[in-house]
Amino acid sequence: MLLHRTFYVSDAVGSVATSLLALAEILGESERNNRRDGLTSALMRHDGQFLQVIEGRRSDIDRLMDRLRADPRHENLRLLSDQPVTTRRFGAWPMILAELTPQASSLLNGDRLERLSPARAEALLAAAVGLTPATT
Repeated sequence: MLLHRTFYVSDAVGSVATSLLALAEILGESERNNRRDGLTSALMRHDGQFLQVIEGRRSDIDRLMDRLRADPRHENLRLLSDQPVTTRRFGAWPMILAELTPQASSLLNGDRLERLSPARAEALLAAAVGLTPATT
């Protein structure tokens, strides 16, 4: 099965930018939907923005991206990367919260999420969820 890995950044709207309850609701809803659709994902919220990686079949990612673009909890969704892949890197979780650990923070280096290259976005999320660095 051909898989895709998509990274995007968006701006959180209203209380979603700071509320733990709102974030928990997003994570719970996303975990249910992703499990149903065979998607895996990691989500980071930082400085009023979301960074997310989504892995799965092209058609399932496209349906999710359509729902995300219409979701009023965020706006200005920008794709950082959308590539075919042979294996899932974030495959252990239908949805996981990626927290800005000290190691992950050093990868961010004071930049806003929207300024990350696709490689830095992947490294940041991988470090935040405790994955080992990717080999090239």
